[in-house]
Amino acid sequence: MTTVVSIHSFRGGTGKSNTTSNLAAQLTAMGHRVGVVDTDIQSPGIHVLFGFSDDLDNTLNDYLWGKIKIADAAHEVTHIISQDTPVAEGGALYLIPSSMKAGDIARVLREGYDVGTLNDGFRDLARDLNLDYLLIDTHPGLNEETLLSITISDVLLLILRPDRQDFQGTAVTVDVARKLQVPNLFLVVNKVPSNIDTADLREQMKTAYAADVAAILPLSEEVVQNASGGLFSLTSPDHDWSAQIREIATAVTQ
Repeated sequence: MTTVVSIHSFRGGTGKSNTTSNLAAQLTAMGHRVGVVDTDIQSPGIHVLFGFSDDLDNTLNDYLWGKIKIADAAHEVTHIISQDTPVAEGGALYLIPSSMKAGDIARVLREGYDVGTLNDGFRDLARDLNLDYLLIDTHPGLNEETLLSITISDVLLLILRPDRQDFQGTAVTVDVARKLQVPNLFLVVNKVPSNIDTADLREQMKTAYAADVAAILPLSEEVVQNASGGLFSLTSPDHDWSAQIREIATAVTQ
């Protein structure tokens, strides 16, 4: 049975895609079959972290417009993980990217797409690829697509920064998730300056949102310098940031 994990943030710029891709890599290394769907169709980008150029073909857009089956939009990227870390037996990773072509993005903005088709695609993808985990990298904020992703999720990871606007927006999202009865909700606090007491911050978050904190990711110059250059938790496994990504993987798999 596939566990559906949505990774969401109320605002952009929280490091959602970077967290999603590194979490997927860690789950794959553990020996799980993992699919990652980039549903941030208006501003996609997770494909860059896996070494794809912006002109790639066979994307989520093609599936949503009825051109291909969703499994045909799945690009296996297990080899990228195994280049930097051993992958346990059975581990496999598939990326379903959204198109970066200007015409495709313009069409989405102009015409939209059928959210029901997206839901069918999630189900078909999990079945056809025999996935253990399906990770959904969502569009920031709350719209029809993100509400669908939250509704079907077994696990919801809400990423926020130690910022008042993020705190307020996350409170709204937590309230929505509670009403939709998401089984497991975790907070991931990202870009935390070194002068902040992380133990105190963890307690503040747990009290404010009545939710467990899966990880507190430090604001790291090394991670910033890495930018979209690859999967940092694999190339720098001993870094504190990487250790926190592994904590998220542990929370998701419990």
